[in-house]
Amino acid sequence: MPHSSEIARLLDGLNPAQGAAVTSGAMPLAILAGAGSGKTRVLTRRIAHRILTDSANPSRMLALTFTRKAAGELSKRLNQLGVRERVATGTFHAIAYAQLRQWWADTNQPAPQLVESKMRLVAPLVHARKSHAAQPVDVVSEIEWAKARLIRPEHYAGAVNALGRKPPLGVEAMAAIYARYEAEKKKRGIVDFDDLLSLCVRALETDREFAARQRWQFRHVFVDEFQDVNPAQYRLLEGWLGIEPGTEFAEGTFDLCVVGDPNQAIYAWNGADPRFLTQFAQRFASAEVIRLEDNYRSTPQILTVADAILGMGQRESRPLRANRPDGVVPSVTDYASDLDEAKGVARSIRDRHSQRRPWSQFAVLTRTNAQALLFEEAFRAVGIPHKVRGGGMFLAQPEIKNALGELRRSPGNVAFASRIIDLEEMVTEALVGGTTGPEGTNERAANLEGLVRLANEFVGIDPMGSTASFLQWVNGVITSRADEPDRGGNLVEITTFHRAKGLEWPVVFVAGLERGYVPIGQADNQDAWDEERRLLYVAVTRAEQELHCSWAKSRTFGSRTTARTRSPWVDNIDAARLSGEHPADGDWRAQLRLLRERADAAKAAGVPGIRGTKNAHIQIGTNADPKVLEVLKKWRAGKARATGVPAFVIFHDTTLAAVAEAQPDSHEGLLALPGVGSVKVDRYGDEVIAVLAAHRAS
Repeated sequence: MPHSSEIARLLDGLNPAQGAAVTSGAMPLAILAGAGSGKTRVLTRRIAHRILTDSANPSRMLALTFTRKAAGELSKRLNQLGVRERVATGTFHAIAYAQLRQWWADTNQPAPQLVESKMRLVAPLVHARKSHAAQPVDVVSEIEWAKARLIRPEHYAGAVNALGRKPPLGVEAMAAIYARYEAEKKKRGIVDFDDLLSLCVRALETDREFAARQRWQFRHVFVDEFQDVNPAQYRLLEGWLGIEPGTEFAEGTFDLCVVGDPNQAIYAWNGADPRFLTQFAQRFASAEVIRLEDNYRSTPQILTVADAILGMGQRESRPLRANRPDGVVPSVTDYASDLDEAKGVARSIRDRHSQRRPWSQFAVLTRTNAQALLFEEAFRAVGIPHKVRGGGMFLAQPEIKNALGELRRSPGNVAFASRIIDLEEMVTEALVGGTTGPEGTNERAANLEGLVRLANEFVGIDPMGSTASFLQWVNGVITSRADEPDRGGNLVEITTFHRAKGLEWPVVFVAGLERGYVPIGQADNQDAWDEERRLLYVAVTRAEQELHCSWAKSRTFGSRTTARTRSPWVDNIDAARLSGEHPADGDWRAQLRLLRERADAAKAAGVPGIRGTKNAHIQIGTNADPKVLEVLKKWRAGKARATGVPAFVIFHDTTLAAVAEAQPDSHEGLLALPGVGSVKVDRYGDEVIAVLAAHRAS
């Protein structure tokens, strides 16, 4: 038996829920771990506790992660906890590939070659159709999405039509390319990365000896970030556990522990299905679910903002409890232009650095890679050392690769300054032919505009530089900005919302909170909007002590400057940060009551207050008059058709129900309702009040 002091050491510093997650004997077990709740700490200590109490053999354990880096971090932490025996860690693909290689050797089968790039096979198939409607990279992404969802080429058209998905090509054309791609691989005797999962599943289902050996080898399975599992990975997990195919709800005992947070599910666009986590208890009859709801990362003020972003009906759990003392009230700043925003953020960081904060305590988060370039320029101008996390991804974007390819085909001794006009024309073409959102955002055009900025920077440095010199320079400067160590890592990080997941900084600037970026322009349905909302939630919960949000009233794409409007979720941020409180369980009645009380106090004191008045309605729609609600829905449907946007963009169903119940007769009354901010009141307030008045008069 282990010494009691060793177990006590593993449980030291854990709260009751964390301790229960570490010591629970449930099989299977789901740990719903909110942002900043100590997820990795709990997972590694649970593994160590199982080993220490002899309830699991470390050589029979398998810990699955989604990146090699996460697998390495898991192993490192286990070692720090004193686990000397090796625990197998790795990604789904890595483990599947290792098992397949052994199986091929054992059964005397030649191991197929793993194709390095799908693009080399797909691009000729796309170009053969002589269609400029899609880029090969988009077709590759669509194939990857289909394979992650276990959709074969022959079933692709039906599945896409049923889901209402918009593929990069016509449905039939996309299905034909997908089928030809699969046939070409078979002809050449090669497999791609995604095939590894299905091939391993097939081996488990057809070779009983192989399946028995793998299930004996890995009897205790742990899965991190379970909200990111896609159907192909889940099917492989079932194969490893010995769950029969087609079993909707698994019966029996499986030594499986999954950890995740449905509020941080941000990869559905890539095939992930968070329902594997949210419906875990229904799938496994004997499962226990433990929730970690204490946040140790962020101040109460930041968590209030995060909770408000999720909004009513959007969250998958109760609001997180703050365990840090009160901090700075989050800010929202609007700037005249995108350049002003970058310069303003740079000034704010420089001023805070002068207060003896190291550069490494700051981060700037943007929705897209292209937005980072403006901040790089602004930081260089004032001498702020910085790093773009994943900066090399900019050069990997298809439109950037195509543009650089065009430049390479020009004579190497041509003065590069003369080629900038060609790049600007590419921006214009992307704006005209690309997919845009409600505010005209086109991510490809934005990426090309970033390349134009780099081109102008190069010409400023070397006016007579050649095209060949620019190509060499741009590759070097992007790579060095992304990867160079500076002052022992003491630099400001610039990264995207997606890449920030799993990271944290004392001071975070969330920039570009505009329609078209947040949510992204391509988000054209409720599911996509919900994922964008969760993505913003991920971004703001990276902040520990200070959160600063900003947006630009105008943004330049190529030679065109467009007016911008702020993200609809900035209204949520404003309401939360002005309340100064964190109502229990996301109670919006309490939130609105606090807003009203503070408004009354401000009015009595003769100082500027916040939205809401003493007589404002504060109901939230639970007793909405069905007739009034129907009238409002008809108005909303007509408005949506007239403006060419989904109905939920006008008002969410929950908000409309609140309006139907409260039936406000003033802008102030509307502003007191959940989901209604100044922008919506400016756009629709008079019409809503008129619709309600007409109904009352009828």
